[in-house]
Amino acid sequence: EEYKTSAYIKGKLDEWDISYKDGYSNTGIVAWLKGKEGNSKRSIGLRADFDALPMTEKSTFNHRSNNPGMMHACGHDGHTSMLLGAVKYLSENLDFDGNVYFIFQPGEEGFGGGEKMIQDGLFNDFEIDEVYALHNWPELPLGQFGVSTGAMMAGADDFDIIVKGKGGHAAMPDLTVDPIIIASQIILSFQTIISRFINPMDKAVISVTKIHGGSAYNVIDDQVIISGTVRTFSSELQDSIEKKMKETALTISKMNN
Repeated sequence: EEYKTSAYIKGKLDEWDISYKDGYSNTGIVAWLKGKEGNSKRSIGLRADFDALPMTEKSTFNHRSNNPGMMHACGHDGHTSMLLGAVKYLSENLDFDGNVYFIFQPGEEGFGGGEKMIQDGLFNDFEIDEVYALHNWPELPLGQFGVSTGAMMAGADDFDIIVKGKGGHAAMPDLTVDPIIIASQIILSFQTIISRFINPMDKAVISVTKIHGGSAYNVIDDQVIISGTVRTFSSELQDSIEKKMKETALTISKMNN
């Protein structure tokens, strides 16, 4: 939804006379520069995202969001600012050999913007040998970078679980199948997946972030919806946790039926 951000980026690129192509994943942009040292065909991509999170900002500083329900809580506006800074600096210092592509990516927060840019022809249009990105980390001292071998940022999967029960009056719970009780047991059991079924040397997180159910003080409703996110560093662990979550949810539901 960051149409103004996309327009702002293109405005800066136009101002600096930088070549670019837009339309990737709707608002995505790729700009490029060619160095003046040599004729190498080597190329790298520098990538930054520029989307926000669906939450209202409560901060009071001057650069807080002015749009209710939209906040750069992960600092992606900072990422794009840094990439624009890299564009401007390198455009004024072309003493390098090869090509640099600047990838401005929308839809990082759960919308697969990077994949959509690829589907829209990013790597068909541009031959890029390697792509580099970073993520701001406020806990690091100013001027320092954190680097590591292997995976740096976990892959994220979202999940929704609908627990269907049998509603009724809260004064007669024995005549119901209470989905809130079942959902509570599922949520607590999910935590043992990480602590008791996953190798302690592996890294994974299950976070239940939403639970919706009920409409009145004295009524046991028919269903509850549990939602959240799972973070993993390998496809094998991703599949293993998904399987265990399904088994856990189904087993607990059968026990309470």
